[in-house]
Amino acid sequence: MKIAVVGAGAWGTTLADMLARKGVPTTLWVREPELLAEMKEHGRNTWFLPEHPLSPDLALHANPARAFAGAKVFLLVVPSQFLRSTLMSFRDILPKKPIVVCASKGIENVTLAPMSQVVAEALEPLGPRYAVLSGPSFAHEVAQGLPTTVSLGCADKKLGKELQALFSTDSFRVYTNEDFLGVELGGALKNVMAIAAGISDGLGFGHDARAALITRGLAEMSRLGKVMGAKAKTFMGLSGMGDLVLTCTGDLSRNRQVGMKLGQGRKLKDILAETKTVAEGVRTTESVHFLARNLGVELPLTEQVYRILYEDKDPSQAVRDLMSRELKGE
Repeated sequence: MKIAVVGAGAWGTTLADMLARKGVPTTLWVREPELLAEMKEHGRNTWFLPEHPLSPDLALHANPARAFAGAKVFLLVVPSQFLRSTLMSFRDILPKKPIVVCASKGIENVTLAPMSQVVAEALEPLGPRYAVLSGPSFAHEVAQGLPTTVSLGCADKKLGKELQALFSTDSFRVYTNEDFLGVELGGALKNVMAIAAGISDGLGFGHDARAALITRGLAEMSRLGKVMGAKAKTFMGLSGMGDLVLTCTGDLSRNRQVGMKLGQGRKLKDILAETKTVAEGVRTTESVHFLARNLGVELPLTEQVYRILYEDKDPSQAVRDLMSRELKGE
């Protein structure tokens, strides 16, 4: 079963390389011609994964028609805010009923739609079969072959089992979950909490504060997810609690790093200008803020992160406002 990976950032490159090393016929679509030339010359992704040599069996293409030719599975690993436009541009060269596995984590800003809805709308004439891959996984660790476990959300039980077998290796263990919405929401919402945890660390707070953020953050994720139709128990799993703990504590978390710099007094525009990589939580915070308002869901942590990011609120004042909220039961 040939697979085409759409997006050559660190995560897309890592997954494509992992599949190629497993023996799965894999192509990686690289949008930037300059990056493609360097990858072919040096045998590694010099922009996003420079320490890791790529499998010689991984095919690299800038031409999407060549990259997608003969593929049955399309693994999407592009920034969430560009997913719709990317799919629309490729719609005429994709097969009917493509198997689409989404590894992009976010909620679209304009529509406030999760990635499953974006895929369904963008590829509606093709009737895509959808799955989502999410869980506690840093690209650099997976690329090194370190043990990792993730969730694969898919409403089609048979397809989920097939994709589970396709993606699993001796160091990358995949669990199935029919609640694909809960799996993808966990992957998106935890990035907001990772920014909050980073702000806490940047302000010099201790382990107590971080533990509180993780715990109350999980409560917010579950609360919103349940209202949107996901199962609360999904957020107790790998794509919820697992990914939340990783991104709130790991030094490789881009979202946590953004939060740390904000807590240290840096401005968001300066932080974002320093790197080519995308911290999905910044844009997701905006989406979740308005989504919660539309649905009437109370998300105190998300609200304060939004005000810090988009209204230039002082992080210390945000903490005081959180700690002085009306007392209530857990």
